[in-house]
Amino acid sequence: MALSASDLPAMYSLLTNSLSADESVRKPAEAALSQSESRPGFCSCLMEVITAKDLAAQVDVRLMASVYFKNGVNRYWRNRRDSSGISNEEKIHLRQKLLLHLREENYQIALMLAVLISKIARIDYPKEWPELFSVLAQQLQSADILTSHRIFMILFRTLKELSTKRLTSDQRNFAEISSHFFDYSWRLWQSDVQTILCDFSALAQCISSDASEQHRDDLYLICERWLLCLKIIRQLIISGFPSDAKCVQEVRPVKEVSPVLLNAIQSFLTYYSSFQTQHPKFWDFIKRACTKLLKVLVAFQTRHPYSFGDECVLPPVMDFCLNKISDPEHDILSFEQFLIQCMVMVKSILECKEYKPSLTGRVIDENRVTIEQMKKNISSIVGGVLTSLLPNERIVLLCNILIRRYFVLSASDLEEWYQNPESFHHEQDMVQWTEKLRPCAEALYIVLFENHSQLLGPVVVSILQEAMRGCPTSVTEITPGLLLKDAAYSAAAHVYYELSNYLSFKDWFNGALSLELSNDHPNMRIIHRKVALILGQWVSEIKDDTKRSVYCALIRLLQEKDLSVRLAACRSLCFHIEDANFSEQGFTDLLPICWGLCFKLIEEVQEFDSKVQVLNLISILIGRGNEVITFADKLVQFFQKVWEESSGESLLQIQLLIALRSFVTALGYQTPICYNLILPILQKGIDINSPDELNLLEDSLQLWEAILSNAPSMVPQLLAYFPCLVEVIERSFDHLQVAVHITEGYIILGGTEFLSMHASSVAKLLDLIVGNVNDRGLLSTLPVIDILIQCFPMEVPPLISSALQKLVVICLTGGDDHDPSKTAVKASAAAILARILVMNSNYLAQLTSQPSLMLLLQKAGFPAEENILLCLIDIWLEKVSGTCISFTRLIRSCSMLPCSMF
Repeated sequence: MALSASDLPAMYSLLTNSLSADESVRKPAEAALSQSESRPGFCSCLMEVITAKDLAAQVDVRLMASVYFKNGVNRYWRNRRDSSGISNEEKIHLRQKLLLHLREENYQIALMLAVLISKIARIDYPKEWPELFSVLAQQLQSADILTSHRIFMILFRTLKELSTKRLTSDQRNFAEISSHFFDYSWRLWQSDVQTILCDFSALAQCISSDASEQHRDDLYLICERWLLCLKIIRQLIISGFPSDAKCVQEVRPVKEVSPVLLNAIQSFLTYYSSFQTQHPKFWDFIKRACTKLLKVLVAFQTRHPYSFGDECVLPPVMDFCLNKISDPEHDILSFEQFLIQCMVMVKSILECKEYKPSLTGRVIDENRVTIEQMKKNISSIVGGVLTSLLPNERIVLLCNILIRRYFVLSASDLEEWYQNPESFHHEQDMVQWTEKLRPCAEALYIVLFENHSQLLGPVVVSILQEAMRGCPTSVTEITPGLLLKDAAYSAAAHVYYELSNYLSFKDWFNGALSLELSNDHPNMRIIHRKVALILGQWVSEIKDDTKRSVYCALIRLLQEKDLSVRLAACRSLCFHIEDANFSEQGFTDLLPICWGLCFKLIEEVQEFDSKVQVLNLISILIGRGNEVITFADKLVQFFQKVWEESSGESLLQIQLLIALRSFVTALGYQTPICYNLILPILQKGIDINSPDELNLLEDSLQLWEAILSNAPSMVPQLLAYFPCLVEVIERSFDHLQVAVHITEGYIILGGTEFLSMHASSVAKLLDLIVGNVNDRGLLSTLPVIDILIQCFPMEVPPLISSALQKLVVICLTGGDDHDPSKTAVKASAAAILARILVMNSNYLAQLTSQPSLMLLLQKAGFPAEENILLCLIDIWLEKVSGTCISFTRLIRSCSMLPCSMF
């Protein structure tokens, strides 16, 4: 029954009760709202609640209504088989109502309505809602500041949603929107930026704040509208034009917009210092605006590199960013997000493949200018511009500044390290490089060095030598010299692959790095951590005569008090053990102490990433170690303790399952010594009703396979798990390959006991697979059926008659013989049937005479008058004569069948 206006009071009451802290009130209200979601008129009632003027003050109720409205659109706006959904009449009413309620004063509700409109537009525009953009554009003409802000919020959300549609027709629609909306948006953006800068100038000149509060609020709303307009312009240029990297067609807006964006950044930065204390609200806006403007420029360069490479765009942007990195104003040094975006821009330009010389040649006497030739010409021009912007002196200067200024640990870094070494380690080495200034500077340095390694190799070695001279290994105070040495060590660690041409690792290690470790002063943790990093990064350059010393150094670093140093050593040790040239002989006697240090470390760390890192090292040690059995008892105790402590942390349990698989593989046929540990863990992981099933199932199945592969015999507990495999396959075929291997293991290992206990499960499993998976899946499954028949030729065929009937259908109506996969399936299926003929002739005669088989064949288009057995013989003669089944035995078996069969 449809909801109507008379249901509004009840709807309002339910929404109010759904916000109650009293569970006895809230739960029934939520249940009633959930039941009403699919009823016609539900969304219309919600819309009335949202837009009711007398409820304007009831923000929480209106916001809850908008949430339910959004959920209703997500679930019922599209036509669904299991629901009547929202009627076309109600959709028309809702679309009209949404466009009439643009001036929503509450920001959260306005944002929710903007998201709603975007979700509907993704489905309905342009066929069902062609007037959407024209109505919004018309409303903008006469809108006040608040309404225009809300309209631009809607436009941004809608354009963002539409830009993600990938069909050609949808992209054409978006290009059309871009052509209509770009000019208007760009003009408004330019007008707003002039208004903002004019008012900022007035604010900067007013020592006493005499501007009215209303004026400030209006100005701030204009600022927010301007930011939305900027995001819209970005979306229109990025998604409204094909990338010029592919089509080499100039994108005019990039050349028009980019210089103006750069000017806006420069203009806003003039107020950065003064507004910090006088106008903090607008200072925060300036930070967001400058960061966003640079992000937009980076997006333009990435999407449209050739248009961005124009002489009026790339040179001023590149020069500006280089200047801000090299010589920023004092206040800008603390503006990390801005400096990060400057570095991202320079890095993006330096590593842009479109700006690098093309290695392709040109056909002689070819008159027509090809796209590749056009690209080559542009690359040559941009390459010349970059050379003029980055002469050798500027490259060397930039390299020095990155190392000496941005690599150096600050006082706040050291305080953070002191307070939480573990967190500091992950933030420095595992954080996304665009989120923190130092990792971003390191990423830029690596690209700069790759592009100019011959120039910068001697420079980095010179800085390294200078730093080591200025800070002897005996120094214990945290001095500028020690911090510079730390920075220089970072620089050397990151570019080992090129720096090895200028620096001998053996001499460096023996002359400096190993000596650093002899100084146990707590402040030396700074250098020790970096030594650990270097030993891991330079692994490919470490020769056999130095490996043993390096292993001992890393074990020593694993014994340090500082967790950051120990975690860095843990990661570097992983690199060494995984290295193809790892010396097991040089590490064997270090293994006992290494195990002990790993067990101790995982007890002391708190963070998930740390535990995963240590578990990874343990897995690698297990995989490499030849003497795992010696430490098996300790490893079992360790895994048991960590598994119990990891309850509820499925991501950590995944790493444990991976480590356990390595452990089982390393133990081989001695795996039963750890069954008390792994079998209960396995049972939990393969239970599809477990809350963690989604996360643990895949790795649990792989552990299951490893256990069976290494089991010397079947045990009752393991035998009882097989029905779980059927439940897994019933749910999906995602894990078919590993399921096949598990089934093979049970057949071979369990033998008659397995078949007698799980005959029905085996039959159900094969019936689920055969006929319901593609050719590739079938090819992986057919060997299991073949093994079953070889092991139990008399017992199995009657059990799996349903699957065998499907194989007969595949053989006789298997489709195109020119398709290699179908040919392989048909040949394998025919080989299985031939094996039954040889090993259990009577059953094959019985199978081919079953009425249910005839029914299946008729449904598949097999002529009713054809003799099934004669057709199978034709298939055998064609497909099976080259298989392992003796052709002579096949003919002899056929001759033993009763004549009535033919």
